[in-house]
Amino acid sequence: MEQFLAVAVAHFLALLIPGVDFFLIARTATAGGRRNAAAVCVGIAGANGIFITAAFSGLSLISAPMVLHAIQAAGGVFLVWIGIAFFRAVAGVELAEQPRAGRTTWAKNLGLGLASGLLNPKNALFYVSLAAALADAGPVSLVFYGVWMVTIVLVWDLFVAVALGSERALAKLSRVLPWLTKAAGGFLAVLGLGMILTLLTELMR
Repeated sequence: MEQFLAVAVAHFLALLIPGVDFFLIARTATAGGRRNAAAVCVGIAGANGIFITAAFSGLSLISAPMVLHAIQAAGGVFLVWIGIAFFRAVAGVELAEQPRAGRTTWAKNLGLGLASGLLNPKNALFYVSLAAALADAGPVSLVFYGVWMVTIVLVWDLFVAVALGSERALAKLSRVLPWLTKAAGGFLAVLGLGMILTLLTELMR
């Protein structure tokens, strides 16, 4: 349960930080409506599912302890790095510079969301890092974590699509975004340090 709570909190806090996917959803919602934005959300969730499957199944095939330790170390360092970056970032929401979308189909927006998720290297690195933290989890637990994270991604993105239907909503979000960014950065950095310390403890035994 403690492992699940740590993964769930880290994953959700990472979702709170606006990135490429966030701006794509926001732009589509304001320019093309909630239906088209929902298609983008489904595509992004699908991309996350692909990364999660690849990260979890790929890690389970690694049998050499040295390779596993290297992945755990890299994952811990990455989480610390991205946590510090989030904590130091000056977060803001500015859609004024985003181009407005023209008429598009639901399928096209689905593909757009899928491409956005797959072409975002941070998604791959984040899930590989989480997979390293779950190296001792069984297959059933990994499947549960994967389904949980894909579901949360979809639900959260759909919420964003509905909530960001107006620039007024974006203005309100911008007021609390800096605090959310720092909270997420602090938690991710602590999680990464925990992974590194756990690895060092194992190597010293």
